[in-house]
Amino acid sequence: MLAKARGKKPKTAIDWDAIPHPVFVWGNRHVAHRDPAGHYHEGVFRVFYSHVRREPGERYYCQLAVTKSTDLVTWTEPEPFTPEDLNLNYSSPGNVIRYGDEWLLGTQTYPRPVDDPGANQNARIFKMASDDLEQWGEPELLRVKGPEVPVSEMGRMIDPCFVPDKDHPLKWWCFFKQSGAGMSYTYDFETWTYYDKVPAGENACVLIDREADEYVLIHAPRNGIGIKRSKDLLNWRDLGVWTLGQSLARSRSKEWQWAQGRLTAGHVLDLRGEPSVGKYVLFYHGDTEEGVREQEIHGEASLAVAWSDDLMHWSWPGRRAG
Repeated sequence: MLAKARGKKPKTAIDWDAIPHPVFVWGNRHVAHRDPAGHYHEGVFRVFYSHVRREPGERYYCQLAVTKSTDLVTWTEPEPFTPEDLNLNYSSPGNVIRYGDEWLLGTQTYPRPVDDPGANQNARIFKMASDDLEQWGEPELLRVKGPEVPVSEMGRMIDPCFVPDKDHPLKWWCFFKQSGAGMSYTYDFETWTYYDKVPAGENACVLIDREADEYVLIHAPRNGIGIKRSKDLLNWRDLGVWTLGQSLARSRSKEWQWAQGRLTAGHVLDLRGEPSVGKYVLFYHGDTEEGVREQEIHGEASLAVAWSDDLMHWSWPGRRAG
């Protein structure tokens, strides 16, 4: 049982040494916690994610869920907030942004009815809106291939992430997984224009580095957390892969077993400007080896946290970047 987070705003800076373990929500044989999308507002961390429940008969129910904390130590009980429906399976939240007078959350469907094993080819991406980060409206389809492309011809797409254009204040981008990281842009979140794609894995998270005048793409290759940079969204530099404590523990069978199967789905918040945080904060998930062998979309996945001053050197409970 997870402790309830109390209060709305931390009174002091985050005590990084008080965080007891990299994992803050544990998965098991029955329920997996995947694809975290972090958000920070008025002193509260919210992590939206895929809550995957395994049932007999190869049924995997996916729902969006959220857990909250004010100190990265105690977290609320995870709360699923989308329907249980194998024909929809809302999952993989991309990020939360402020647009106009509301919050927008990107998500996807991942249909997996037992009698139609190919249904996940109908996966599409959506936006959800909220006034308060607590109650969310009905998902609305994102026609990121353009209004002239029929929904049936959009192709399988997952993992939406919204990012403002670094040079044009009214322009927004949506990154999504479709044979790489696809990119479409909009000026109103209604009409989209497809632009291009970059070779990359799943779970795109995009930051803007104002000092370097660059986009930073964090993505999920086969294992680990990949990072690329670009000034123009066309030409990208590949800067490698983070594997955190997984790589350090490969020869130590009892350490990081929760992430030995796969470490992936990194989502970074740039909170260097927040006085009570002052760092980049990384949320990600780890799968066990047995979980990956049995069913990779479940993986007995657990949610974990790390932090950094520079996006290069990472710390986590039990290890400080040097």
